[in-house]
Amino acid sequence: MERYQYVRALVSQLLEESPLTSEEVIADVRHLMSVGEEELAFDTMCSWIYEDSLPISSAYYERLVSTAQELGTPKSADRLDELIEE
Repeated sequence: MERYQYVRALVSQLLEESPLTSEEVIADVRHLMSVGEEELAFDTMCSWIYEDSLPISSAYYERLVSTAQELGTPKSADRLDELIEE
C-alpha cells in the first residue's frame, strides 16, 4: 500500500505542475488515478503533453523520465525531450 501511495503522489504532483490546460484531459488523468490506474494516467498525461507540443523545462523532463522508470513505463517519456524549452 505504501508504494501505491508513493506512486499516486508522484503522478499527482507531476499533473499539478504539468503544462496541460485542457480541463477534459486533466479530468481524464485524475479519473484514471481514482480507479488505481496510475501507470495509464501517467502515460496519458505524457501523451497529451507530446500531442499538444507543450513546452516543458529540462527539470520537469528529468522528473518525467525518472517517474517513467519508476513506473516501469519508460516509453511514456519517449520524445518528450523534443519539447524542452530553455
